[in-house]
Amino acid sequence: MNIEDLKTEIPLYVFDVGRILEKEGFKTYLVGGSVRDILMKREPKDYDIGTNALPSQILGIFPKAISTGAKFGSIIVLLKDKEGETHSIDVTTFRVEEEYIGGRWPSKVEFTDDLMIDLSRRDFTINAIAIDIGKLVDDDKNEIIYDPYKGRNDIQRKLVRAVGDPFERMKEDALRALRACRFASVLGFKLDKGVVKAVKAVLNMIDNLSSERVRDEILKIIYDSNKPSVGLNLLRDLGILKIWIPELLEGIGVDQPEYHAFDVYNHLVKCVDAAPHEVKLAALFHDIGKPRKKAGKHFYGHDVLGASMTREIMKRLRFSNKEIERVVRLVRWHMFYFPYDEEDFQSKKSLKREKKDISKWTDAAIRRFVRNVGGEEEIDDLIKLRIADSLANPKSSFDSREIEALQRRISEVRVLDMAIKISDLDIKGNDIIKLGFKAGPQIGIILRDLLEMVIEDPSLNDKEILLSIVRRDITKYKNKKI
Repeated sequence: MNIEDLKTEIPLYVFDVGRILEKEGFKTYLVGGSVRDILMKREPKDYDIGTNALPSQILGIFPKAISTGAKFGSIIVLLKDKEGETHSIDVTTFRVEEEYIGGRWPSKVEFTDDLMIDLSRRDFTINAIAIDIGKLVDDDKNEIIYDPYKGRNDIQRKLVRAVGDPFERMKEDALRALRACRFASVLGFKLDKGVVKAVKAVLNMIDNLSSERVRDEILKIIYDSNKPSVGLNLLRDLGILKIWIPELLEGIGVDQPEYHAFDVYNHLVKCVDAAPHEVKLAALFHDIGKPRKKAGKHFYGHDVLGASMTREIMKRLRFSNKEIERVVRLVRWHMFYFPYDEEDFQSKKSLKREKKDISKWTDAAIRRFVRNVGGEEEIDDLIKLRIADSLANPKSSFDSREIEALQRRISEVRVLDMAIKISDLDIKGNDIIKLGFKAGPQIGIILRDLLEMVIEDPSLNDKEILLSIVRRDITKYKNKKI
């Protein structure tokens, strides 16, 4: 790229940070993944600036900054663009990291004013390239791109190669093993042979990484890759999946009936490829219970077991409780079957069918189904998962008419008062307490009972009606042991 091409690829607010630092007498370089992405004509997610200014000096120049990473030389500068939108730029002092503890973090960080020393500590050659912002600002025709480890050549070769000794790089921080797989998957690159050997040599250190760091790298593979299966298969081949999600490996070689094209493992990773973002995690785990439930050609109960296994895996990787519950529900109910009239779908008149012809599920059954899955939005996600499941299997017997019929049936019930959770009830816990009950688990029991009644008959969802039901059964509830 020439100077003008580079200028058009870098936002003005990044140049502004560089101009301000240069005006104060400091050198500034665009470094890291943003340089790689610019050279590959990809849009960077964020921009990192390296400088010889110390953290205290950066804070003196940009007082409105976040300094929580100052100990490691990193200051997050907040700067507004011409439209008034605030952007954050990570400005980091050139540094040397030494004496890594357990392959996780450096015990010692020293600052330096030498760009080359800073680049030498980076993980992969494609991330060890720098662009001199000062020279870009001044239209300096001298060397602007610094690439001491031939990262541009590796970009051309589509290769993930370590800076210096790959064994040393992996031992410094074992998370780099997962980062290597992520870069290969996201960028469509291959791993250098030295990196492969080094990753296998530090598998015992990968076991000691924090769950959160591992989780985040796996999520980046899943969400940022055009084909997540590439990265997931690298994690498998290198032995990383065996450490963190061994349950997935149980599906390797577990064949499915004749209407499936792949074994359980390959179907799962291909399903992730086919799934939209919001259901990719559920796609990865939806059939994970099959190997343990295999009985001949059948896998009865794999949805229930799979939900339990999914919960265990996601807890291991420290997902939020909210995300765990959402994904677990999708896995639990992905085997739903909505019966529809085959003959009726043969004509366009099917769109105008009467209610009695549409469904073999009652209104209450529809409401319970929506409640079990987690709500109306979750139903949409469940349908997306079902479609991805079919797209990942060229032999699928999927029939979109089942989905169409279910969606129409839910739309019908939506017109009515569809209470599917306790908060939908026209009565609150305090209303029940006023009847003489004490606050505690008993209130929850009463509310759940009322919800079941309302799901069966929405006309009961009226405060006075619900209070009359509680009054009627007051003796039963007060004598009920909890």
